[in-house]
Amino acid sequence: METLSTNKSHGGVQGVYRHASLATGTDMTFSVYVPPHDPGAKLPVLWYLSGLTCTHANVTEKGEYRRACAEQGLIFVAPDTSPRGEGVPDDSAYDLGQGAGFYVDATEAPWASHFHMRAYVEQELPRLIGSEFPADMGAQGITGHSMGGHGALTVALRNPARFRSVSAFAPIVAPSVVPWGEKALGRYLGEDRDSWRPYDACALILDGARIPELLVDVGGADQFLHEQLRPELLRAACDAAGIPLTLRLQPGYDHSYYFVSSFLADHVAWHAARLRA
Repeated sequence: METLSTNKSHGGVQGVYRHASLATGTDMTFSVYVPPHDPGAKLPVLWYLSGLTCTHANVTEKGEYRRACAEQGLIFVAPDTSPRGEGVPDDSAYDLGQGAGFYVDATEAPWASHFHMRAYVEQELPRLIGSEFPADMGAQGITGHSMGGHGALTVALRNPARFRSVSAFAPIVAPSVVPWGEKALGRYLGEDRDSWRPYDACALILDGARIPELLVDVGGADQFLHEQLRPELLRAACDAAGIPLTLRLQPGYDHSYYFVSSFLADHVAWHAARLRA
């Protein structure tokens, strides 16, 4: 692991790091904020998965989470959204290719050569965080925004024993039935829609996956609300499965980091209460 930068913030350290990933076959960059803590202490971990076109830098620079993490004693980890670099497949559209990994393990050419973001965020990066940082890997929460909200929900639903808390900002809750998801899943996984189900939160719930509870914020003025996000489908799935869902439609907020940063500290506190229970 190579340290690219470190900066002191709210008594802790905001770092940016790079390592050679076996999952993607590329170098991967990620950020970690470690709050102030006593020597030898192990701290709960909150994962944050970013959305389309983003890298680790978007939330790191715009998220406004560090004060809350310092107050609550949480490590905050932000991976990249896709493999990158020379020889990595890409597409001219913003919603496919580099910056748009959708947290899947691709099976279709040319994406299958590098686009293994599920293995990266579920297996490889957690091992690295657990070995290199003062992380209590028995106390993990996960959240994310948009495509990353989709990632957070599906990662948690596939690994319910790992995550004590789950939340999301403007998540793509049913990618199998919305344009962003139909395009990406079709290209990465092929046309057999059964292979898409492990990457669709509503389908996972219908198929029996369960988590104890869920917090979701969506902007009432989000330009993608009705066509791409479809939070009402998550409400219906959770109601049918008996999963307690707090779904908050925030009036006047859009899809941007002005929205995310307004409520991220609230999510940090919500996760902290569950991770320290």
